[in-house]
Amino acid sequence: MRQSQALVMTPQLQQAIKLLQLSNAELVAFVETELERNPLLERDDPDGPAEPVERAADQREAAPILDPIAGGGATAAGADAAPRDEAPLDADFSNSFDEGPGDSPDRGSWDGPGVRMGSGSGGGTDFDDGDFAIENMLTRAKTLREHLLEQVAVEIRDPVDRLVAEQLVNQVDESGYLQADAAQVAAALRCPVERIERVVARLQRFDPPGICARSLRECLALQLRERDRLDPAMEALLDNLPLLARRDIPALLKACGVDAADLAEMVAEIKALDPKPGQAFDGAPAQPIVPDVLMRPASGGGWIVELNQDTLPRVLVNLRYHARVNGRLRDRGEKEFLADQLQSANWLVKSLHQRAQTILKVSSEIVRQQDAFFAHGVQFMRPLVLRDIATAIEMHESTVSRVTTSKFLASPHGVFELKYFFTSSISDTAGGEGHSAEAVRHRIRSLVDAETAARVLSDDALVDILKAEGIDIARRTVAKYREALHIPSSVQRRREKALGL
Repeated sequence: MRQSQALVMTPQLQQAIKLLQLSNAELVAFVETELERNPLLERDDPDGPAEPVERAADQREAAPILDPIAGGGATAAGADAAPRDEAPLDADFSNSFDEGPGDSPDRGSWDGPGVRMGSGSGGGTDFDDGDFAIENMLTRAKTLREHLLEQVAVEIRDPVDRLVAEQLVNQVDESGYLQADAAQVAAALRCPVERIERVVARLQRFDPPGICARSLRECLALQLRERDRLDPAMEALLDNLPLLARRDIPALLKACGVDAADLAEMVAEIKALDPKPGQAFDGAPAQPIVPDVLMRPASGGGWIVELNQDTLPRVLVNLRYHARVNGRLRDRGEKEFLADQLQSANWLVKSLHQRAQTILKVSSEIVRQQDAFFAHGVQFMRPLVLRDIATAIEMHESTVSRVTTSKFLASPHGVFELKYFFTSSISDTAGGEGHSAEAVRHRIRSLVDAETAARVLSDDALVDILKAEGIDIARRTVAKYREALHIPSSVQRRREKALGL
């Protein structure tokens, strides 16, 4: 027999750790699953409709709900709370009207879409009709396929050619490129390949310019032909696009047979073209990042840091329902099930509250230590590691790492992931406080952007400038940062600046 101590992670502790590292979308999905599984959990929506009297009475015995405000604390939904069916004091009733005698929901019908006219003397419009929903009134952007088929109906009169054109339009991808093989389409439609090629040539004259191309070269050539700029020199440039991608200027000058000034003008025309003309129609809108933490400058100096209330789910435990059901149970298994659900619901509410408190504490400390960054810019960012935050707030580094994963902070300089503020340190030449690696990369970028064609900085020159500014950095580190910023070498930059690229 031996007595010993061991660290055991209970299921509840594992759940709390899991919630800590979840993103906004993952947390909402997890809470939705728990709401469906646990009958004692309820969603608390402060902006929702008024609740019945019996439900309002339940809130006197409800558990604390999560209220992610600046303090991160939980507030109890007690009897002192204002009734939800009362209108706010600043409500505007100037646009509210009583229902007239003709606004009865039982009205006659009319064949018009989404509108039912009243059969009584008052008449009126039935806005409760499902066809009159607001989403049915919104306009929808025209797709690329619809845009092309409209042009097919106008430009192509022959029925066979129109059938071929519709078949080809169905095989245009979202970028506007034709993915169909002429021989395969001819075999499927049982018509000559020459006819397929003739229809493809007609489709390539449609709007937008460059549509229905089968390669990047053909797409750019179609747009240049539309502008009447497809001369032999430009065709030679299009035949050597790999050399342009490698920025091999001497080889391009030899292939095109032009001087440096003409080549620079040709390259500028190429850069003005659209390599994916179809994305203007079917491009999906970029999904904005919803920040977890909001910060703004305080009136007396400093910063105000608070959690984004819109990202955190608000749940509560209905103890009134638990007491009502528990008094009617006779089976032992049912009582154990109800007890487990109560324990799980209470732990979920506690875990959500603890998660909010931890995120707020870590974010506040990051803002405090990176105050110069938020006040003056990235060049003033200081080096920071997880250990510094963990020591300041008396938490473990693993906890700080979980909190900063997939969490975002909205600041006056933009939205940043919390991991962005943790950078390695580069020593100072005078032995003072180190410099942040992100600030050094920003300095390298600014030095390169300020270059002229007559003075292009090599990696050794960048090292000398940075050391003169007190940054002790090696040449290989400068080269690594330059490549990470997608900055070409000094030789390539000199050629590009000489050609005005």
